[in-house]
Amino acid sequence: MHVKKYLLKGLHRLQKGPGYTYKELLVWYCDNTNTHGPKRIICEGPKKKAMWFLLTLLFAALVCWQWGIFIRTYLSWEVSVSLSVGFKTMDFPAVTICNASPFKYSKIKHLLKDLDELMEAVLERILAPELSHANATRNLNFSIWNHTPLVLIDERNPHHPMVLDLFGDNHNGLTSSSASEKICNAHGCKMAMRLCSLNRTQCTFRNFTSATQALTEWYILQATNIFAQVPQQELVEMSYPGEQMILACLFGAEPCNYRNFTSIFYPHYGNCYIFNWGMTEKALPSANPGTEFGLKLILDIGQEDYVPFLASTAGVRLMLHEQRSYPFIRDEGIYAMSGTETSIGDKLQRMGEPYSPCTVNGSEVPVQNFYSDYNTTYSIQACLRSCFQDHMIRNCNCGHYLYPLPRGEKYCNNRDFPDWAHCYSDLQMSVAQRETCIGMCKESCNDTQYKMTISMADWPSEASEDWIFHVLSQERDQSTNITLSRKGIVKLNIYFQEFNYRTIEESAANNIVWLLSNLGGQFGFWMGGSVLCLIEFGEIIIDFVWITIIKLVALAKSLRQRRAQASYAGPPPTVAELVEAHTNFGFQPDTAPRSPNTGPYPSEQALPIPGTPPPNYDSLRLQPLDVIESDSEGDAI
Repeated sequence: MHVKKYLLKGLHRLQKGPGYTYKELLVWYCDNTNTHGPKRIICEGPKKKAMWFLLTLLFAALVCWQWGIFIRTYLSWEVSVSLSVGFKTMDFPAVTICNASPFKYSKIKHLLKDLDELMEAVLERILAPELSHANATRNLNFSIWNHTPLVLIDERNPHHPMVLDLFGDNHNGLTSSSASEKICNAHGCKMAMRLCSLNRTQCTFRNFTSATQALTEWYILQATNIFAQVPQQELVEMSYPGEQMILACLFGAEPCNYRNFTSIFYPHYGNCYIFNWGMTEKALPSANPGTEFGLKLILDIGQEDYVPFLASTAGVRLMLHEQRSYPFIRDEGIYAMSGTETSIGDKLQRMGEPYSPCTVNGSEVPVQNFYSDYNTTYSIQACLRSCFQDHMIRNCNCGHYLYPLPRGEKYCNNRDFPDWAHCYSDLQMSVAQRETCIGMCKESCNDTQYKMTISMADWPSEASEDWIFHVLSQERDQSTNITLSRKGIVKLNIYFQEFNYRTIEESAANNIVWLLSNLGGQFGFWMGGSVLCLIEFGEIIIDFVWITIIKLVALAKSLRQRRAQASYAGPPPTVAELVEAHTNFGFQPDTAPRSPNTGPYPSEQALPIPGTPPPNYDSLRLQPLDVIESDSEGDAI
């Protein structure tokens, strides 16, 4: 009731406003607004009225057009990039070093025995096919070969290519022909890896332009199958320990050793060691630029114990990165030889949503981070690899050995998942998979990148080689003989050349202040208006809506009255009949058919019997003045 009363008051007072029709409302607005133009439409003569009407309409269209451009530019969320160069004391970066060979061959040789023998037989087939028949009956484990064999493809006839097994039928106990050898030596023959599903109904060929590439990739794939079945702790013990790899360490003027490094197991490179990772202690600062205040390392890579078919590169894999970030050293690292130096560091700061599709901590990225066990910060590399591993588990029912594995899942291997290599190859070559992961993963909003400048020099020199290797052998092996060699020693010098740093920072190119300034400038330039003029225009819109509501209410009321009158086909009953109907309950109106000349009622129209209304007791009471006023106002409406 109170709401209805206030609404009635509002409607009644609204009728006292600028007018009751749309024309009166527009005339009142043009006569009272502070915007230039509309007043001249009312005050001038007919010709000038038309001229000012066209000018006002044109300039209003220009303002709306300019506003649309500015609003669209603002909603595009463009950014501007600022580059600032500074000089300050900087924290020394985290340094990750890995050996190029993931394992010691002497410790892992028993696991690779069958694979190495098969690899040697393949090399005999390729290098000396005419002599390989003598060793054709040698006992080889062809179960590895049967899963993913290497084949020869003769494409001299593109319409009918020939596919031959490299071993022919020897591993099935039959005599082999020399066709494969002749084809392999002929022009147009290339090597490929055949990957088939479990029931051999679907097979794909991974082609290579060089036999070296084919053999390397095939060996790595088979070694991955073997390492996936070995517990990680055993693999850690088969890799290079820190006390043997890190011979000497010096940070600035402070000595250090392998205990100052954090060890992690990286599947590509085995045991990797991180200096100044900042996980348990505060990051170390660099006191001054220059080689005397950096990190100096002497490393023994043990090249004589490399896995011959697994590690074709000798050296140390090096990467500089920010503290508490996971080192994706295979993609972002470099191979270091003697005398590696590093220089300036770049810090990149991106704007968040909606300006840049970046994330601060990866919480809004719809990909489970499988690297979260390392308690590292978010990176797009971790997201992409976690996404690929997730697709691998969903499509192949197992995870790849090179990436972290979620709980409850198993690594892929030939014993438990015979067709995993075919599934992995299809997934790796899938463009849709890559686009899906790239679409879900986001760049990090804060990223620090270090540029490395490499300079190399022979170390030690021929004049000092004898005594340096004697001292290092005595310190590590307590031997008076030289147990180290030049090809196994790497010296690293890692330092800031200077304390200059560059900060690349994104900022909003168009903020809300820019938007309001441009909107107000265009409105003031073309129409001579301000914010108050916009408020006046909003007021006239509200008046327009209220008048529309009043007209709709009046229209509905008139329609309701017409329906009530339409229910009576003839004229209303007389006063005598109404009085008789109220006082005499047995009174029945005359329902006999009448002609138009005999009576006013139609032939089949029955008059309604009105009921006796209750007495109006409120008329005998005193009412408050505001209630009487509201009732009178409602009646007036």
